[in-house]
Amino acid sequence: MMLAVAAHAQSGKRPDGARERQMSREERQRMRDDVRDAYRERQDRPQKARQMSPEERGKLRRDIEDANRNLQR
Repeated sequence: MMLAVAAHAQSGKRPDGARERQMSREERQRMRDDVRDAYRERQDRPQKARQMSPEERGKLRRDIEDANRNLQR
């Protein structure tokens, strides 16, 4: 019995006559291109955020404080 189940699983056919629509050649190519593009975009991203220098942090803090003061007006 176990061999029959394993053989059926390897046949690639779905039980109960379930049929799915086959992807067209264009759909498969579009999917490949989408995956390839997503992989490239992931490689272009920096791995870690760059550490800011104390001067950069101070300037950013002052800029944010100034922007908050301007919003409150």
